[in-house]
Amino acid sequence: MPATALRELLAILSSSIDLLESTCDAAGVAVPDLHEPFTPPSEAFRAIPAAAEAASLIGAAALQIEAIVTPPPVTLYRIVGGNFRSAALRAVFESGVTELLREAGPQGMHVRDIGAANGQEPEKLARFLRALATHHVYREVAPNVFTNTRISSLIDTGNPSKEVLANPDKKHSGSTGMSAIAAHHLDEVFKAAAFAWETLDDPKTRHSGEPLDSPFCRSIGKPQDLWAHYKENKMRGERFGIAMQGMEKMQPQDAIVTAFPWSTLPKNAKIVDVGGGIGTSCFGLARHFPEFKLVVQDLPQVVKQAGEIWEEKFPGVVETGRVTLQEHDFFTTQPQKDASVFLVKQILHDWSDPYCVKILSQLWEAAAPDTTLLIMESLVPLACHDPELDAPSAIPGAAAKEAPAPLLANYGATNDMSYNIDMVMFFMFNSQERTFLHFQKLLASAGWEIVKVHRQAGDSTFVQSIEAKKVEKPSA
Repeated sequence: MPATALRELLAILSSSIDLLESTCDAAGVAVPDLHEPFTPPSEAFRAIPAAAEAASLIGAAALQIEAIVTPPPVTLYRIVGGNFRSAALRAVFESGVTELLREAGPQGMHVRDIGAANGQEPEKLARFLRALATHHVYREVAPNVFTNTRISSLIDTGNPSKEVLANPDKKHSGSTGMSAIAAHHLDEVFKAAAFAWETLDDPKTRHSGEPLDSPFCRSIGKPQDLWAHYKENKMRGERFGIAMQGMEKMQPQDAIVTAFPWSTLPKNAKIVDVGGGIGTSCFGLARHFPEFKLVVQDLPQVVKQAGEIWEEKFPGVVETGRVTLQEHDFFTTQPQKDASVFLVKQILHDWSDPYCVKILSQLWEAAAPDTTLLIMESLVPLACHDPELDAPSAIPGAAAKEAPAPLLANYGATNDMSYNIDMVMFFMFNSQERTFLHFQKLLASAGWEIVKVHRQAGDSTFVQSIEAKKVEKPSA
């Protein structure tokens, strides 16, 4: 009798658990404890490739087994009710519950004491916390007594609860940034998401790629992009800044250095970071390749800030010309005509395809025949196997590592983050993350051909890099 899908999944689950435990034992690192607060050292096992892969397979197999045996209405309502849990999480998060529970320790805190500290109604808090504890976000250790878990501790600002409750607008200062990311998603993004269907249903916005036709604009009731909104809402703007710093910390340190074989370039190579902000991506290049000339381009107010930061981190490099900070709008003519590499990091996901074509076309016009275009973006994996990527002629690196059958090729919900970010980009900017196939078509329409995809260790969805060369533009 052939093995059922359940038995095949169980075999993957069992063998992967054995591998995870033996690998961690050999390395002297622990498998995380769900009931212990999150700390960076608790993730040490993920630095071991075999352990990280085993953990991904365990999660994927467990979730697929659950999908098979759980009643379909329950599974469906995990999706339908996602906004219910988001609302519950925001209520307890914004009212300082996580910090209060951290201070209470592992024995937990009764909801009446939580309510006495933050002014919230205890019974409502209990209902919210219990719903979240059902998904291991918080833990009910006794009737109406709750404590943090490894998951809820991620949104702990680390600040004293009294300060958080007394001055909530400043509570993310000094945090890791994770609390600010969660707060941003539970606030502006959550509200914008509620208008996704209305945006898609409206004939005026259904097929639009315009930034001001986003669900976010509909949610605030006016055609105003996020940056203008933050000028009017200083607290949210400051929180977003902290959130983006947190996102940067989630990426491998100096990921830019392993994103491309930089040592193959000539010593006087010019790297142009298009829309590079203050030049964060170029910091790693400046440290490891002092012979390169670096050009960081962005809008005037950003370039001014960048000058101060570069002088602090790398004194004298701007003055000597090793680093150039240049005011430039990437929708206009590109002034750098002798670039070895145009670096475009996490820019295209802010824009719909028509706008991306405008950006890429300006770079095409400025590029020399041997100029490399290096795009660093999330590459969204398909949920199925693509046999075309198995062909001998397939572009190197185009195919992401896939999970073994009968698992979903993309490792299922354990690989959720790229899809979540894709939704965020639509809600907020009417833009998107893209699959490899989408990028291939988009670049070709602007006269670029993908040569190779450089995938980072662990296949991080944040920092895959697409290497492309200039080719003849297709006829209109």
